[in-house]
Amino acid sequence: MEDFGLYAYQEEVVERALRGENSIIWLPTGGGKTRAAVYVAKRHLETTPRAKVVVLVNKVHLVDQHYNKEFKPHLGGGYIMVPVSGETEQKDFFGSVVQDSHVIICTAQILYNALINSEETRHVELSDITLLIIDECHHTNKDSVYNKIMRCYVEKKLRGERLLPQILGLTASPGTGGAKILERAVEHVLQICANLDSAIVSTKNYAPELKKVVPRPMKTYDIVEKRPEDPFGQHLKWMMELIHGYMNLPPDLQLRECGTQEYEADVVLLEKQGVKEHNRVLAQCALHLREYNDALLINDTLRMMDAYRSLEGFYDTKSATVMDGTDIFLVGLFEENQIELKKLATDSRYENPKMAKLEDVLLNQFGQAVQSRGILFSKTRKSTHCLHDWVCKNRALQGAGIRAAILTGAGNGITYMTQHEQADTIRRFRQGGLNLLISTSVAEEGLDIPECNLVVRYGLLTNEIAQQQASGRARARESQYSVVAQAGGREVRREKMNEYLEDLTGKAIAEVQAMNSHVFRKKISDLQIQAVIANKFAENLKTEKRSRYAASSVQLLCRNCFKSVALGSNIKLVEKSHYVNIIYSGQSPHKIFEDWEPGCTIICNNGNCNKQWGFEMKYKKVAMLPILGIDKFALETPDGRITVKKWKDVPFTVEDFSFEEYCQDNFPDILD
Repeated sequence: MEDFGLYAYQEEVVERALRGENSIIWLPTGGGKTRAAVYVAKRHLETTPRAKVVVLVNKVHLVDQHYNKEFKPHLGGGYIMVPVSGETEQKDFFGSVVQDSHVIICTAQILYNALINSEETRHVELSDITLLIIDECHHTNKDSVYNKIMRCYVEKKLRGERLLPQILGLTASPGTGGAKILERAVEHVLQICANLDSAIVSTKNYAPELKKVVPRPMKTYDIVEKRPEDPFGQHLKWMMELIHGYMNLPPDLQLRECGTQEYEADVVLLEKQGVKEHNRVLAQCALHLREYNDALLINDTLRMMDAYRSLEGFYDTKSATVMDGTDIFLVGLFEENQIELKKLATDSRYENPKMAKLEDVLLNQFGQAVQSRGILFSKTRKSTHCLHDWVCKNRALQGAGIRAAILTGAGNGITYMTQHEQADTIRRFRQGGLNLLISTSVAEEGLDIPECNLVVRYGLLTNEIAQQQASGRARARESQYSVVAQAGGREVRREKMNEYLEDLTGKAIAEVQAMNSHVFRKKISDLQIQAVIANKFAENLKTEKRSRYAASSVQLLCRNCFKSVALGSNIKLVEKSHYVNIIYSGQSPHKIFEDWEPGCTIICNNGNCNKQWGFEMKYKKVAMLPILGIDKFALETPDGRITVKKWKDVPFTVEDFSFEEYCQDNFPDILD
């Protein structure tokens, strides 16, 4: 292993994998899990007849990263290696790619789609694969795509099928699964092992070396006292009380404290109730209250003007979509108080003290003569943009030489980044053009980010896994891990709890590793049998739920104005992923993919409603189809009105889209 440059602790954790055993490598962030996996893959390719290695990742940007940074450089030119994601054309003939390649690095969804697709060029069997490497394998639980793949594996194993791949999982922490006592934490670790059909391994003989290679940062709690006065926040709460009064809430209904996640949960339920009861007053007031609550949460974490702009941006879109007296009241309330809110938001006497503390933390690490590199973690994409604006406009921070950029997840929309933008930002950070990333959780897990000497968690409530991964980003010598929070606030309590859970995870893993081999295998087998039975039962319930109503008996209603939009029978499923309304026609879109082109936004045309429903796609250069988000609609069923979050939860069967039938219905003359 010397020529591969592995540390002794890495050699120790790959021993079982090199013997062909299923295993989960547990090493901290920065400990070299991926490098160890590449070595296992190399040995596997050298020693296994007709070897086929598939590497699964849970995020698109990790496909190219693993390919370019780890597997391609270290496996050499003797193997055919292919990176595949939803953004590459190889996904459309993935079965053929697997047959013709030695190493395939792909998102888990690509493999799962191939396992359930019967089309020859797209289909893959698990027996085609000899080694399956699963990155960030702690996600192999519940209904995750990792777990769907491993359910296929476990079911085949329990049926006695022998041609199954070797499994190699990689994780920085399996966590405790929400457990707070050792017994339950052990059960969670065992369940992860059962889901992956693997034993969990960690270094025993070379822990000091690992500690030296991946030093723990110095952790500080940078605490501020609650601001003595908050007239801006109080004014928002007064406006919310006026909305409460307008809603005419029943006296026995008690909403929880404004400006909390609990209050947000309450108004989300109120909006659903309003939709179900055809009560637009309740539904719309609840939506607006959620925006006010968001402003309070922002006010608690960021600048008052950030909170004001958030609310102002929401009402900029609402003023042109007034439909009835409820809209007139809600828009009018904001417009009547807009000047006063802005005045309060610009009064520096009442500014958020957390921002001053954050400034101190950054200035302690950055300076003109200091070569520092840091990551500032925040909760939302919106908050990263606000913090970036603050850093760029702060004279002291600019004087200290801070060069900041935003790093958020990939996706559609103004606050998302493209995969190319992510890669470019990380490249500039690595090369020194940037020295501070302001990031959402996307930088906690997986991304190849260089060592930092400062990690700041700002306004975050996350679990022990995210905390460990964020902490692992501070790998430079004498680095600092700072938690900026309010005295007695929930962030401090959660961070302290996560420290306890991190320790509990280690104890649970140690207990599992100490189990007698026979006892461990028996427990794993029992859990697998239980999981298969539970999954079959859940699938039967889903099938029963999807068959509750005939699709033609269910109407889709606009969630804003309650206008009838389509019947359930008008909805079809394109390529197992896109839900479209086949009776719609629209304008030409823009960007071209393999078989479809996303285009213009689909909105409700009922008066001033303008509720956004989804976007249009052009399928196979012919069919103009709107992709609809089910959360933008209410469902009118024979038994009353309901709402669902995801298409998989609709109580009727959605049939597959037939391109041939569509052409026959829309272009009969051409086909004749």
